[in-house]
Amino acid sequence: MNTTITRGPATALATAALLLSGAGIASAHVSVVAPGAQQGGYTVLTFRVPTESETAGTTGLKVTLPGLKSARTEPTPGWTATVERDPTTQLATAVTWTADPGVSVGPGQFQQFVLSAGPLPEQESLSFPAQQTYSDGQVVAWDQQSDGATEPERPAPTVTLAAGNEDGDAHGTETTAASASETTDPTARWLGGLGLVLGALGAALGLGALLRGRRA
Repeated sequence: MNTTITRGPATALATAALLLSGAGIASAHVSVVAPGAQQGGYTVLTFRVPTESETAGTTGLKVTLPGLKSARTEPTPGWTATVERDPTTQLATAVTWTADPGVSVGPGQFQQFVLSAGPLPEQESLSFPAQQTYSDGQVVAWDQQSDGATEPERPAPTVTLAAGNEDGDAHGTETTAASASETTDPTARWLGGLGLVLGALGAALGLGALLRGRRA
């Protein structure tokens, strides 16, 4: 009976660790997510930036925009955001996040940068070529396009855009985009809490096994 109870949680923890490991491998590059993004509408773009270097931290990120009327950054503690605009059209062409002195995303860590933007172009997918800057001066370009068969070594962050509704509902406002951001944040906090619970459970199981071994 005791053996069965011990193996159950241990198996679950092993499975969870495997899934998290696989997710880490799949997301080991600069990427972007925008749940519910539609052609012609506003959305919240979340750029996820992992530090791949083992010796330097990420200190900057520049993302190229396709000429957007609105581009508003979410405050990120320790970082300064700057939106570049075309001097003639005033459309947003790029956004740069720069770490404050002494701040960086260290090896084995990642950072999320959030941008409310729109209206989005009327196309099926949208790429955001990016440049990641490290504390040692290295600049990594994430700007390669996929040929549909295999993923390039350094793909540009890309989102798929759903078709807009004929009644015009897809052409939403920045208020809708902000609501999407508020929905995403609790989910991230829940996932972080789940990770802490799994870690604590694993530690408890290990301690229990050690004590039983000493008693034997």
